[in-house]
Amino acid sequence: MGQKTAALIVAAGQGTRIGGTVPKQFAPLAGKPMLAHSFATLSAHPAIDRVVVVIGAGQEAALRDALGEVPFVLGGATRRDSVRNGLEALDGVDRVLIHDAARPFLPFAVIDRLLAALDDHDGVIPTLPVADTLVRDDGAMGDTIARDHLHRVQTPQAFRFDAVLAAHRAWSADREATDDAQMVRALGHAVALVPGDPMLEKVTLPADFVAAEARHAATMRVRTAIGYDVHRFAEGEQLWLGGVLVPHSKGLSGHSDADVALHAITDALLGTIAAGDIGMHFPPSDPQWRGAASARFLEHAAELVAAQGGVIDFIDVTIICEAPKIGPHREAIRASIAAILGIPASRVSVKATTTERLGFTGRGEGMAAQAAATIRLQESAE
Repeated sequence: MGQKTAALIVAAGQGTRIGGTVPKQFAPLAGKPMLAHSFATLSAHPAIDRVVVVIGAGQEAALRDALGEVPFVLGGATRRDSVRNGLEALDGVDRVLIHDAARPFLPFAVIDRLLAALDDHDGVIPTLPVADTLVRDDGAMGDTIARDHLHRVQTPQAFRFDAVLAAHRAWSADREATDDAQMVRALGHAVALVPGDPMLEKVTLPADFVAAEARHAATMRVRTAIGYDVHRFAEGEQLWLGGVLVPHSKGLSGHSDADVALHAITDALLGTIAAGDIGMHFPPSDPQWRGAASARFLEHAAELVAAQGGVIDFIDVTIICEAPKIGPHREAIRASIAAILGIPASRVSVKATTTERLGFTGRGEGMAAQAAATIRLQESAE
């Protein structure tokens, strides 16, 4: 039987040094609350069985807004108290990673290194060597401090569960600890070091948010995919295009509302994350999708992109038909698509063309749409 591994994210701080009234762990960063980044990474790692968030009293609503309904524990007056509360709430666990929410961008590779080293040690921490020259402050420049064996400590820190729980229980209540590794070491356990990552820099001040946004942007890669869809005209049907009801003598026939524009965009978005096509997610054979609004399909595709850390940059759709004229409805369609995707209308292009009366669209038998979607996706999702 494999070892059970849990992760604690310490997010109980009340500090607002970033400005405003929102604690930094719930402040927006790279498109979502800071806490959501590390929670998503830890939850997605195949070796981690449980992720529990430690929050401050009164932060329950903020946590729900950030992550939905997830396991949580109320913290204490200090970080040490909060970690202790989290550890005491865990059961059936062999290993635990303890992570600070203020380090949002957590590479899978760091988790892999920690867990591999934990096979032979009771504790493991990620570190980065000190690169700057260090001097003592004696009112003026004092002696230079050798940096050969100095490292900056990051989180998550990984421990055998029994060792770190015992360390917290044995720690004197009148002493504070800046991290859990020093407590485990004080109990006589050796703590190993593995390489950390510059992405794990701590976010505390407003300038740190700017730097974190830049680090995150550097990990994003552009992906583009196309989608194409066709539906035939039929009497007695409504014509939906881009989520807008367009007046016309005929509508499009299909299992759903046959919105050819939204179907093409949905397939394009699914293509950017290699998630198949619209028929795989919403089979025409399933009666629950009969007459369904195609906005639901597009929302689902956008949610899948977001779940992989993706950001929708631009949508371009071309509607192919002889009639009706798309021009009078273009801006309403742009606004509708943008609202469904939660992006500005400036990131949506809607065009229209004919086939010079050639083919099925030229004969007025149906309508087609072709779409291109461009997103940015985090490297860890590739």
